[in-house]
Amino acid sequence: MLRSMLLLICCSVFATAQQPAKPEANADSSKKANARPAEVVVSKPDPFDGAPVEKMALQCVTLETEAGAIEIEMLPDAAPENARSFLNLAATGSLDTTTFSRIVKDFVIQGGNLSTSEKWGVELSRKMQRKLPDEPGLIKHERGIVSMARPDEANSASTSFFILVGDGHHLDGKFSAFGRVIKGIEVADTINHADAESEKPNKPVRITRAIVVPCMR
Repeated sequence: MLRSMLLLICCSVFATAQQPAKPEANADSSKKANARPAEVVVSKPDPFDGAPVEKMALQCVTLETEAGAIEIEMLPDAAPENARSFLNLAATGSLDTTTFSRIVKDFVIQGGNLSTSEKWGVELSRKMQRKLPDEPGLIKHERGIVSMARPDEANSASTSFFILVGDGHHLDGKFSAFGRVIKGIEVADTINHADAESEKPNKPVRITRAIVVPCMR
């Protein structure tokens, strides 16, 4: 009898020793359950995202430059997504402190390269990575027209734009014209006539500020 009881106690002790401990994973799971969830970064929409053509058509963009102000009216009927992008760049301050980094004498001045900004960083880099659809319309590329610049690849425009100081009808039906200079074309002429080497101005003119305001018609 005593031997049986000793045997039973030994077996009980052995069985308890062999019982697996709670896995540490459960403790980790408990910690994870009590941990704060990771914050989800939600991109804030730009001011003109989803804006109808009618609203965009009422807006004008003034580029305040070191050489003077250039006022541009929007022509979104022809190129709505390109007009929207330009309005968003101006309204969010993305064009502020950028330069007109390319000039072709008596033809165009080109701006919108966000990497020339004094505020260059991740956010502006992200904006430059967006690609816009080609929207070549019926607007003729003539003096005063504002259009999107892009490489030869289709649908590759991002943030760069050009202002024509001369006619460029060979661009008709190929590039997305979305605006027209209504004041300050002489400022664009001044920028265009600056000293340059291989289309790169020796002293690029800076856009100190771009603002969006309702057009005064």
